[in-house]
Amino acid sequence: MAETPRFELGESVESVDTLVVGVSAYGLAGLTAVDYLTDQRPMEQVGYLTGGGPPPITPFRDGVPRHHTRLYVDDERSFGVVVGERMVTVDAAAGVADAIEALCHTAETETVAVLSGVPMAHGPDDHVPFYIATEGYRASFLDGTDIRPMGNGFLDGLPAELLDRGIERDPLDVGVFTTPVHAQAPDAPAALRLLDALAAAHDLDTDTGPLEAFAANVEAHYQALAERLDAAEEDVMPDDRMYM
Repeated sequence: MAETPRFELGESVESVDTLVVGVSAYGLAGLTAVDYLTDQRPMEQVGYLTGGGPPPITPFRDGVPRHHTRLYVDDERSFGVVVGERMVTVDAAAGVADAIEALCHTAETETVAVLSGVPMAHGPDDHVPFYIATEGYRASFLDGTDIRPMGNGFLDGLPAELLDRGIERDPLDVGVFTTPVHAQAPDAPAALRLLDALAAAHDLDTDTGPLEAFAANVEAHYQALAERLDAAEEDVMPDDRMYM
């Protein structure tokens, strides 16, 4: 039987007013956004998620392993970030949401923001961030912004579980920021849109210049790849179609 998910805290965590959550999902937009936050802001890792069963992954960089889901805190802003490199399956979402809710209780956190891209049919005008949020979150952070509400539909997985807790538990205010994502990963432009929404809602000043440059390089790479594929198709297509 899998161990119940919980956050192992290496030290006592001071009060954290707002917790931002991003985990591995289609397009990696939410994960890319929160990972960038931890690199750009003065944040320290203070804990990690343990338990929860499969899939058991251990990420590493330059031969150094790390926990797949980590908690970082910016004490000056009373601001925390959960970076989840392990995909949270629908079956595992309730357990992880329980662990996040317990963490919020320990850290006296009343606000949770979730960053998550969504695969959906869309046009260029839909390359914007949207929100789905509880009443308290809307009143505290979204009034006065130009972030658009997402239309009819439903969420599943971890965003849905956390929103459900925001509906049921007072005073936990939960907001999900989402945006259309593409198959190529990471979808850096989508991550930028999520960061822009978070910054507008929470008055968060973060230098996105390096991520913008990375996004431009990714876009150029896929554009060049598409052009090469088109050229290759033209080369193999015969000009004379008389006998086709």
